[in-house]
Amino acid sequence: MNPKQVLKFAKDQGAVCVDLRFCDFFGSWQHFTVPMSEMNEGVFKDGFGFDGSSIRGWKTIDASDMLVIPSPATAVMDPFFEHPTLVMMGNIIDPVTKEEYSRCPRTIAHKAEAYLKSTKLGDTAYFGPEPEFFVFDDVRYDNNAHSAYYLLDSVEAIWNSGRDEEPNTSHKIRHKEGYIPCPPSDAMQDLRQEMVSVMEQVGIIVERQHHEVATAGQAEIDMRFNSLVKMGDQLSWYKYIIKQVAQRHGLSATFMPKPIFGDNGSGMHCHQSIWKGNKPLFAGKGYAGMSDMAMHYIAGILKHARSIAAFSNPTSNSYRRLVPGFEAPVNLAYSSRNRSASVRIPMYSQSPKAKRIEVRFPDPSANGYLAFSAMLMAGLDGIKNKLDPGDPLDKNIYSLTPEELSNVPSMPGSLEEALEALQEDHEFLLQGDVFTEDVIETWIDYKMENEIGELRLRPHPYEFYLHYDC
Repeated sequence: MNPKQVLKFAKDQGAVCVDLRFCDFFGSWQHFTVPMSEMNEGVFKDGFGFDGSSIRGWKTIDASDMLVIPSPATAVMDPFFEHPTLVMMGNIIDPVTKEEYSRCPRTIAHKAEAYLKSTKLGDTAYFGPEPEFFVFDDVRYDNNAHSAYYLLDSVEAIWNSGRDEEPNTSHKIRHKEGYIPCPPSDAMQDLRQEMVSVMEQVGIIVERQHHEVATAGQAEIDMRFNSLVKMGDQLSWYKYIIKQVAQRHGLSATFMPKPIFGDNGSGMHCHQSIWKGNKPLFAGKGYAGMSDMAMHYIAGILKHARSIAAFSNPTSNSYRRLVPGFEAPVNLAYSSRNRSASVRIPMYSQSPKAKRIEVRFPDPSANGYLAFSAMLMAGLDGIKNKLDPGDPLDKNIYSLTPEELSNVPSMPGSLEEALEALQEDHEFLLQGDVFTEDVIETWIDYKMENEIGELRLRPHPYEFYLHYDC
């Protein structure tokens, strides 16, 4: 839609206000609302002002004025608000220079798409993430000078098999046995379907929904692939809808990668491919039906995976999931059909249009705009430099001996390691001014000071179990 069409759409829908939304540096949606009386075609050029110093990792207070410019192509009615509300994504602009703000994640994603086109290698990068999440019945946590704890609960959880539920029907899901059982074990079918229905209301095409491997309400809803920026937008809607539907049922949804000890964490496997016009460029006659371009792209992902992790696995909790010997693929190898490889080539279909790669190490705590852009830039670096991914590892990597694994590189073991890798290896991200040195430095500094530094100061509850009697 163009601005005129948006205003007509809002009137036809009976909208009384417009909610302007944008993503902060670390992936959380921000918003403010203006009445329809303030909306005219001019605001699509002039925008609305807001305080950029109150957004994490953005402006200092002495240079806080920022503009958000509504994107008319993103207009849709909010499916939750009591008062009819039109929602639009916003692009962040510096009011003095009138330039797009370099730390705006959506701007970075726009620049990544533009860089792809500038290389003449292709014109569209498609992404199909598979974000997993948990839905809990009760969540409590606290952290202060003299105590620290968290407590999670779920009607599905195996730890409630002996609880007095008046009556307890005991259809609980055992640890690691939650992948696609039918009800009554799967108690979340109707909830997930409601989430799907709301997603469809805002234009998201859903391919499937199901229970995931862990106990306690782990789930996955898969979206149809889309271009990079549009998928970044959709992922923001996806998280919002899942949390909102859970909330109105008195439940709590989280994309925290590893909330439960001893069971699977939540990943976000990312399918991706490059097209030129109507031609899929990853299809060919090589290994697993892939093209040379696809293999070079894989090589770029594997080469830069440790620094990509700073964006694709951006929390300290991410590395509770990325642990050698457990469910997450930490070994930097590729293979067809093999879910123990960090890069998999799906083999469900031999159609050229279905040829893609699946990067399996990301998790849903990531800011989609940044994670997708970082992976695309790594893949393009592999293509431009004709990098060789080496031989595939067509065996269960989890069963390899230490000697066999000695030559297979691995993902970082902590957020600090990932940030150190990003510090050492980010030249590929700077191509086309997609990411800037300022973005890289700000990301590293913020994470080191506000997350790693703060965690270092605090005793961990398990340390009392290990060391209180020392």
